[in-house]
Amino acid sequence: MKSSGGGQRPSSTEATIELDVPLSTAYNQFTQFEEFPQFMTSVQEVKQIDDKHLHWKATVAGKQKEWDAEITQQIPDRLIAWRSISGVPNEGRVSFQSLGASRTRVTLKMSYTPEDFVEQAGDAMGAVKIQAQQNLSRFKQLLESRGSETGAWRGQVGQSGVLPGAH
Repeated sequence: MKSSGGGQRPSSTEATIELDVPLSTAYNQFTQFEEFPQFMTSVQEVKQIDDKHLHWKATVAGKQKEWDAEITQQIPDRLIAWRSISGVPNEGRVSFQSLGASRTRVTLKMSYTPEDFVEQAGDAMGAVKIQAQQNLSRFKQLLESRGSETGAWRGQVGQSGVLPGAH
């Protein structure tokens, strides 16, 4: 990922969690982007513009920020990858791995560029990794307590664009 102005260097983090739900349930719920504020405490709103574009509003290091993101790759039951196209520089991927009929491993890998001293200090102290792990823990609690997904988008996104799937 390119760094934004000022010469800040990109950082990255990774978080993993195992859920006691089938692979398709975990993946399907993660496609419900507008529900992210239910388990991501720093996110106030995610609006899905179309099958490939999202608008985010979140608090980053105590500051309100907004950005647009583009889904660059989406393969049902395997992965969702994105990159920001405006605002807060970030990119990442969430992958899904079956560990049996009703157990799934979810791995989040993310790169981001801290934009100021406060964000750089928080990054140095591991704040983003801690928050990512806490978000996945809340996702696990939410999904396991509910027992099923609230919706699904089974389309595919890749270099050739969007290939529709069952909604």
